[in-house]
Amino acid sequence: MQPYWTGVFPAVTTQFKQDQSLDLGATARHFEAIIASGVSGLIVCGSLGENQTMAPDEKCAVIRCAVETSRGRVPVLSGVAESSTAAAVQYVQDVKKLGASGVMLMPPMSYRGDPRESMTYLRTVAKRGGLPIMIYNNPISYANDITPALFAELADEPAFVAIKESSADTRRITEIHNAVGGRYAVFTGVDDLMLEASILGIDGWVAGSGIGFPAENQHLWDLTRAGEWDKARALYRWSQPLMKLDTHVHFIQYIKLIVQEAGLGSEWVREPRLTLVGEERERVLGIIRTAFAKRPSIPTR
Repeated sequence: MQPYWTGVFPAVTTQFKQDQSLDLGATARHFEAIIASGVSGLIVCGSLGENQTMAPDEKCAVIRCAVETSRGRVPVLSGVAESSTAAAVQYVQDVKKLGASGVMLMPPMSYRGDPRESMTYLRTVAKRGGLPIMIYNNPISYANDITPALFAELADEPAFVAIKESSADTRRITEIHNAVGGRYAVFTGVDDLMLEASILGIDGWVAGSGIGFPAENQHLWDLTRAGEWDKARALYRWSQPLMKLDTHVHFIQYIKLIVQEAGLGSEWVREPRLTLVGEERERVLGIIRTAFAKRPSIPTR
């Protein structure tokens, strides 16, 4: 019940057609390109995957697509963004039947609960869902904060196997280590803090913007594992303007634009989000195209 996930587990977009219907063919092609880069897992139907804009049957279709594309090469995790505890439990049970290896779970995004409510929610899903769980902590975007002390309190529940730490406070990495030792696999979830977090000690990275440049993204991770810090810094400096696009309110549109420019998908999003227009679109395209024009040479796998 307790796999030890490590490495790059990118959060992947859901590809849509211009009419906002699912494009499972394009989604599968992007999954395949990401797996080919050497990642250790896939996280689908998360925030970047526009989970909350999809109906339950659509989310299950994306999970099924990911599992079938992976063919057991990497574990497939699903984001959980249901608004009630019962719905979250049911969703985890559903994706388990589809072959998902685990889930990425955060406190409900639609309700800012107190710690007692958040802990009850997490524990209930863990006990009744039936899959290993990566707890997702993102207090900046989603209000609820799972502190190192709360992670220590949750350590007695075996279904919790990993932490995605996205508070943007790198001190949290050390605080988690001090609070819970090696109890969980610790992942960073903030792209442009990845190198800093690596120095402090992490087991994995839930990458976002790197799904548009998966080979370079994976190579950066590999350099940190090898302790080749000079090479890692150089590649990190190249990718940082792209990674910073993961920390904006329009991060889904921005990353989908990276994916489109890379020839790996399209920029279409589902309403209420709208595709970028005007000065904002041109500015983001400028950042992407400038970076891609200076794309570094990396070893091929």
